[in-house]
Amino acid sequence: MNPDLAAALSGLVADPDRVLTNPQVVERLSRDFYWYSPILRKQLDGKSADLVVQVMSVDEVRDCLRYCFANGVPVTARGSGTGNYGQAVPLHGGVVLDLSRFDAIEAIGSDGVAICQPGVRLAALETAAGNLGWELRCYPSTVVKASLGGFLAGGSGGIGSVTHGGLRDFGTVQAIELITMEDEPRLVKHEGDAVHEILHAWGTNGIITRIWFRLAPKVRWAQCAVAFDSFDTAYTFSERIAVSNEWMKRLVTTFEWPIPGFFSPIRSLVREGKALIFFMVALDQLDQLQDAAKLAGGEITHAGAFEGFRATPLLSDFTWNHTTLWAIRTDGAYTYLQCGFDPVGARTQFARLKERFGDEILFHIEFMKRGDGVVIPGAIPVVRFTTETKLNEMVDFCRQIGVSVANPHVNNVEGGGRYREDNVQLLAKQRYDSRGLLNPGKMATFSPAFASTKNL
Repeated sequence: MNPDLAAALSGLVADPDRVLTNPQVVERLSRDFYWYSPILRKQLDGKSADLVVQVMSVDEVRDCLRYCFANGVPVTARGSGTGNYGQAVPLHGGVVLDLSRFDAIEAIGSDGVAICQPGVRLAALETAAGNLGWELRCYPSTVVKASLGGFLAGGSGGIGSVTHGGLRDFGTVQAIELITMEDEPRLVKHEGDAVHEILHAWGTNGIITRIWFRLAPKVRWAQCAVAFDSFDTAYTFSERIAVSNEWMKRLVTTFEWPIPGFFSPIRSLVREGKALIFFMVALDQLDQLQDAAKLAGGEITHAGAFEGFRATPLLSDFTWNHTTLWAIRTDGAYTYLQCGFDPVGARTQFARLKERFGDEILFHIEFMKRGDGVVIPGAIPVVRFTTETKLNEMVDFCRQIGVSVANPHVNNVEGGGRYREDNVQLLAKQRYDSRGLLNPGKMATFSPAFASTKNL
């Protein structure tokens, strides 16, 4: 810990107790869920900031960035730390800027746009929106803990994406305001297509301070779990529901056996040896869905109204990347990939992967709508890790057969597969952080304009 740095920053926030220097606390707040990846675990274990500053206003963010710019101190933004790629892990020490207490919901308009500070928890936003007849368009499985700013900076999509697409689609993010890392930090607003300069940039090109986030009209939802004898029949039925405009849905997730066997808290919903589908559909379509599932050969193992994030069971706790967590808890050799299958040729791609890798890859399909309106079988397959070479072989083979991969085992924006080909994220970093002090090392294509920093 640098006492001079701590003393200087303590004078820049209203409460000096929000400058955290306890080594155990600093270490904890310098981590996220990167350990899902055995590759990142090896790279990032032991990395830590010098201290953490909990900011609660635009002025505090600006003052901290001004000081850190003048003194060449790296700054890594942190929301709730629920990311999986090490984006919140400081590679070069310095300051973790903790935005979790900068968390007000400033307004929810009659147009369904929420204006929020970055630290607001997504579950809190869903609750507040619901009181006014709105709900989140999409959210991660970590919704109870995840922050909105962190979701925009490092997330992609989630529950709701089967209807509303991901964060980059259909104008879900209307505008973002951020503060730059310069001699005199500026407050800059990005609207419309310009938000793509900041989305999924891991806080490398500005500190998000305000978000205009589009919501959807509130729906009364139901949960349903259906078991099928085979993955093929389960996939066929889930695809039918996912792609049809007949159904109002928030979640369609299909698991190959033995993945359902990993879900120890909900074993009563699982049928030994069978594939499983989790649905969220409009409550007034639940009976119709059950009838259709039975006609298709499925067994209903759970059905009922969705009563919010305290529902028991909460099926979304076992979907998206929470599935990986349950796999790792069962066997520490499991990790995951993030894939997109061809909506027409997915079955052929499944067969080729199984022929090549067998049970080293287990299918876990999350249907989601692309920006062009096509619903695709997105996937977060559970894979058994043996060596880095074998994992890279799996990634390469996926790409050879037309399966896109956003690689969760690399610690930079570009390698993770969400980097814009038009380089707008990089160009924004060059404008707003020319010295490369924001989350340094995480944008591999960036070169600092000059390297007069003390910690790099």
